[in-house]
Amino acid sequence: MSIDESTARRVAQLARIKVEDPALPALAGEFNAILGFIEQLNEVDVEGVEPMTSVTPMRLKRRADVVTDGGYQDKVLSNAPDAREGFFAVPKVVE
Repeated sequence: MSIDESTARRVAQLARIKVEDPALPALAGEFNAILGFIEQLNEVDVEGVEPMTSVTPMRLKRRADVVTDGGYQDKVLSNAPDAREGFFAVPKVVE
């Protein structure tokens, strides 16, 4: 697949990037270089290769998925201009 100047102009328009007409040939060349690299990656045989999270084998750190209140109610409410009974107090906006 090859990208021409009209396609590069359309891609720039879709990305909301202003590209002047003299810069379109260079942009099309960059797009073609990227597509060439992707074609090289498609030639690599990855059959049987496990996905990796890092180049060194490690397990991802996981925490227990439990609901908590955070335990910081006093610290959070200390920043509030008005707090009552353990909650933020705000003015009434609907009658």
